Amino acid sequence: MKNFISNLAGSIQILFAGLWLVIRIILEYFGFISDGNDRTTGIKDLREEYKKANYR
Repeated sequence: MKNFISNLAGSIQILFAGLWLVIRIILEYFGFISDGNDRTTGIKDLREEYKKANYR
């Protein structure tokens, strides 16, 4: 039973970490948050390319 609980806790942790990553990427994409490491995600470049493509 103890093993089951620790497995469940680990799974929930991984699930929340994944959700947090997805939410952060979406928020960064729309420009709601920026913690200065846009270069690592490449989000800022994507946004600029999208704007260029739209304004043509």
